[in-house]
Amino acid sequence: MPEQRRLAWLNAMPWLFVLIWSTGFIVARYGMPNSPPFTFLLWRYVFSILCFVLWVKWARVPWPQGRAQWWHLAVTGVLMHAGYLGGVWAAVKVGMGAGLTALIVGLQPVITAIWLSARGGHVTRRQWQGLALGFVGLAMVVSRKLEGGIEVTPWSLTMITMALVSITTGTLYQKRFVQPCDVRSANAVQLMAAYLVTLPLALMETEVALWNSEMIWAMVWAVLVLTLGGSSLFYILIQRGAAASVTSLLYLVPPTTAVMAWVLFNEPITLVTLAGIVVTAAGVSLVVRPPKIAA
Repeated sequence: MPEQRRLAWLNAMPWLFVLIWSTGFIVARYGMPNSPPFTFLLWRYVFSILCFVLWVKWARVPWPQGRAQWWHLAVTGVLMHAGYLGGVWAAVKVGMGAGLTALIVGLQPVITAIWLSARGGHVTRRQWQGLALGFVGLAMVVSRKLEGGIEVTPWSLTMITMALVSITTGTLYQKRFVQPCDVRSANAVQLMAAYLVTLPLALMETEVALWNSEMIWAMVWAVLVLTLGGSSLFYILIQRGAAASVTSLLYLVPPTTAVMAWVLFNEPITLVTLAGIVVTAAGVSLVVRPPKIAA
């Protein structure tokens, strides 16, 4: 029975990750009007570090061993937390549409697959077809948000490009260099590095954070669910699976977010959006489906 529960948990992890990661845009809707982006993220890192350190001490789990392991975790923390989150939130804050943001960041699975192929990694024809199909579905899902006009400035384009490069590089770097270790202590090290990089950026912001009920709710959810839950699941999935298969799950985030926005904010879902959700799911299934083993 314990083995069956473990297998059930492993099978559920990718879908739980998609559900949790999709709430990031919902949190942004609540939190961003009340705080500048880097200040919000800085406090998110502070509270998350505190939670992870207490968790590590309570569970008595080991910290990463060796200076090299700490360095590799710090690099991934800067890329996957400070670079990715900072880029996305800064781009949205200055007016880039959510649809365009999701579409640009949605290029990550394709770029990951291209890099793996160039480095001799094995990406099958079926997976390439799934990546292309998933991106088409993603474009269909966000097409409605692209129709309303998009403010693109050199700064917002720089920020969202930084986010795309950061999450892609961070995923590949972690898969290549980070040795298996406890996810709680590893996340604490990553967040410490992200804090150090984000601190000077937050100090340069002139807008004051308003700690109202919406801000507090957004912060609690960002720390307890997105960081402690979502980031930990992403770390585990990268360690356990192929990079192309793991990153293809990010295709499912905008469709899931569209459904959540429909439920929570009554944002309409069109037939094109529904068709895009189906196409995206079909594309991801082609990527993550294990290959047939010849008899």
